[in-house]
Amino acid sequence: MKATEELTLINGNFTTDEAKELLVNLFTSKIKFHQMKNFSSQERYGKDDALAVKKIPLLKENVEKLYQIIEKAEAENKRLIIKSNIEFIYADTNEENI
Repeated sequence: MKATEELTLINGNFTTDEAKELLVNLFTSKIKFHQMKNFSSQERYGKDDALAVKKIPLLKENVEKLYQIIEKAEAENKRLIIKSNIEFIYADTNEENI
């Protein structure tokens, strides 16, 4: 079995409106995932999910950076080529994020 696998998530040439819609939805989905994960941890264990609490502000920062990139592309009347792959690494069940 291969140690890693890879899938293409995004590979295209987008208008700024398309890029904004696609990527804001993606980041928003990830933020909601971590918010729900944290809420679940609070309800089940009475404490925050440390990883979720750490990731939410980082994702929100990325959304702000995304808006800056979109604004720059709009100001320069440019389209955006976006490429994103997902890399799967097979790890032991007790390993943390790399």
